Amino acid sequence: MPEPSGAGSADQYANLPSGMTICFRDHGDKDAPAILLVAGLGEDLTFWSGSFVGSLVSRGFRVVAIDNRDAGRSTFVAAPPPGLWRQLTGRPRGDAYALADMAQDALGVLDHLGIGRAHLVGRSMGGMIAQTVAATAPERTLSLTSVYSTTGARKVGQPALSTIRLLAAPPARTRTAAVRAHLRLTRHVAGVGHPIDDAAEAAVAARGWDRSAGDPAAGTARQIQAIQRSGDRTAQLRRITAPTLVIHGDRDLLVSPSGGAATVRAIRSAQHVVVPGMGHHIPEALVGPVTTYISQHAHRVGEGGSHVRIS
Repeated sequence: MPEPSGAGSADQYANLPSGMTICFRDHGDKDAPAILLVAGLGEDLTFWSGSFVGSLVSRGFRVVAIDNRDAGRSTFVAAPPPGLWRQLTGRPRGDAYALADMAQDALGVLDHLGIGRAHLVGRSMGGMIAQTVAATAPERTLSLTSVYSTTGARKVGQPALSTIRLLAAPPARTRTAAVRAHLRLTRHVAGVGHPIDDAAEAAVAARGWDRSAGDPAAGTARQIQAIQRSGDRTAQLRRITAPTLVIHGDRDLLVSPSGGAATVRAIRSAQHVVVPGMGHHIPEALVGPVTTYISQHAHRVGEGGSHVRIS
């Protein structure tokens, strides 16, 4: 799938006070209401397809997509990654960062761009990061859209055993192996209603490998322990006051639909959209419907000063 072209689609960098450098791309009219896109576990910003970003831009939004730390061209943390046993047993290392740190990275990009308030859109782990921003920085949050994400509670949102087996496979160490692993996992979790486009997904995985500024396997492992260190965030989610939309497929084998349902229960007045046949993936066939849900939700909230400059 093509990426948006023209001004604003090139990689840019925000050097944050924390020492992190976060890569981002900035699309659309700079005076339009801002949407911040936060990608999932092990994903870089290009996992938001060109058609997805373009659809939101065409609906009147400025769209900022970021590489989370330990992904893409953002900083890869120097700390050793947790071993497989720590990941499987949920025992993060003492030097692990948390979702709160990743939320500060996202806010740092908004600070860098002078964006006072934004509509937050995150998927999977990115949904957890967006939830954390909404809970801890309500003054910066116009709205929240959480896509196939969860609360961190152990009894909800857990992957299927078949998915755990795939995730426990040895990490890819070459570009070819990374593409094969991505195709294998995506075929498994994409849902029954929307078969994946193998060629498009292979291109996504290859581009992600090529853009990585560090070891993708180590980065993903550190992101996993960030989720684990953050634990059950249900009480934190109860503090969210921003208008919230929760989107989840009914065939998600990576984050069980129970995670979306728990998110709705935790956030007062959250709206819930369950997409039939959708798994843990946004295929081209669902770009239109999903971006329609997001844009209608954001437009209902209104601009509310999203492009107000901050000092």
